[in-house]
Amino acid sequence: MMTGTGETPAGKSTAFTPEQRGLLPVLLIPAFMSLLAVSSVNVTLPALDESLQAGPSGLQWVISGYALTFGVLLVAAGRAGDVFGRGKLFVLGLGLFGLGSLASGLAPDILTLNLCRVLMGVGSGLLSPQITGIIQQYYQGVQRGKAFGLFGGVVGVSVAIGPVLAGGLITVFGDEWGWRSSFLINVPIAVFAIIAGFKTLPASAWHGIPASDPTSTQPIRLDADPKKPRADFDPLGMVMLTLAILLVMLPFVEGGAGAWIWWSLVAGVVLLVAWVLWERRYKARGRAPMVDMALFRTRSFASGSLLISLYFLGYTSVWILVAQYMQIGLGHSALAAGMIGLPSALAGAVVSPIAGRYVMAIGRKMVLIGLLVGIAGLLGSAFVVFLHETAGGSEWLLLGTLMLLGIGQGLVVSPNQTLTLADVPLAYAGSAGGILQTGQRLGTAIGIAVITGIAFSVVATSGWDEGFIYGLLVIAAIAFAATAVAVADLLLSRRSRRR
Repeated sequence: MMTGTGETPAGKSTAFTPEQRGLLPVLLIPAFMSLLAVSSVNVTLPALDESLQAGPSGLQWVISGYALTFGVLLVAAGRAGDVFGRGKLFVLGLGLFGLGSLASGLAPDILTLNLCRVLMGVGSGLLSPQITGIIQQYYQGVQRGKAFGLFGGVVGVSVAIGPVLAGGLITVFGDEWGWRSSFLINVPIAVFAIIAGFKTLPASAWHGIPASDPTSTQPIRLDADPKKPRADFDPLGMVMLTLAILLVMLPFVEGGAGAWIWWSLVAGVVLLVAWVLWERRYKARGRAPMVDMALFRTRSFASGSLLISLYFLGYTSVWILVAQYMQIGLGHSALAAGMIGLPSALAGAVVSPIAGRYVMAIGRKMVLIGLLVGIAGLLGSAFVVFLHETAGGSEWLLLGTLMLLGIGQGLVVSPNQTLTLADVPLAYAGSAGGILQTGQRLGTAIGIAVITGIAFSVVATSGWDEGFIYGLLVIAAIAFAATAVAVADLLLSRRSRRR
């Protein structure tokens, strides 16, 4: 007999129930929208600068304002969803994101635009952990792998469409309304998603996880009766962690402010240590902490969180370097700069759902293979640029080498997410997903600052070909570090099974 989760009593069913199939689009369409806003913005920067006379600092905050607010809210928003109900935070995040997109598209100056981008970041920070938390809440085992695989496919499609769509809008509407329409297009998507959320999210999604069984990893039936848990939000822990993440990220997204800003990193690390001590004390008093530190004693969660943080430390800088190299270095249009990554993103969109079907059977080996494929793509891309510099080779060979990065991403990101969250108690699904995404955001902020800084310093003395090659080689070195984590996890897992 089938339960509301689609599982048989033996837990062997892999098919989605009709309710689960209906729930997925409600989650994946907003995910597509929020990721589209990230992937398209790099291509719009030259047009935006021309329109608003933004300047380097203003353009930096178009990216970093969104990234900062998004990153600092993830864990707190995830825990809020655990306690108060993921449906509420999901809809609230959609509303703020849609409002920020509307205001961004109509912004009269760069200051207004950046304030609106912060509002978009708040919305996305509230929304994103609810998506992974709801998947944890209503899917299990192979079903969960398939759901996260489809989520990864959406990531790939959004990465593919974002730059091409933004470049196409600029080509059709011109610089002024081209970049504005890239924000305004989010508004009808947000409205549709809010309506669908109210109609489709199960009743239990509007309430927190019952506190009666905080260690359970079993999914909740879609037709389960809503239960109100004892609210235990740990507000001091929330404020401490939010400030700590902000202080750690700030010097990497605003490093040009002067040497003094690096004291922010020191303060952030000190506050982070204080937060860990507070969380342990909070739990010792019999309360439910914002993040249970016992999560990090779970090998799959600890190793997976470290691996994906290293992955994003390197790989997210690739597409910024590609966009700059194609537009500024080689003089191509915004549309051409968007097209160069299209095969990569589409490959990731195809591979990710397939990987989701088999990740529970293959395990961390799949992630290791994906990392190696990605490294091959990085080294191949560096070689293409070397040929362009020394022998006049075509830069369009990057279409093939960058496609390997997309294949690798499909084998790494969603499979790693499935494996990392597999043993996390349901009561902490939101905050655990928030930790995972916070690691990605910290990695992204640090990686973009460091890697682009290295690449641009080489560009200043040796040109764009050399700068791009150095950037790719640094990213490959970081990818090797992530590979070492995957190998260590595999070896420890085998040793554990032998015992």
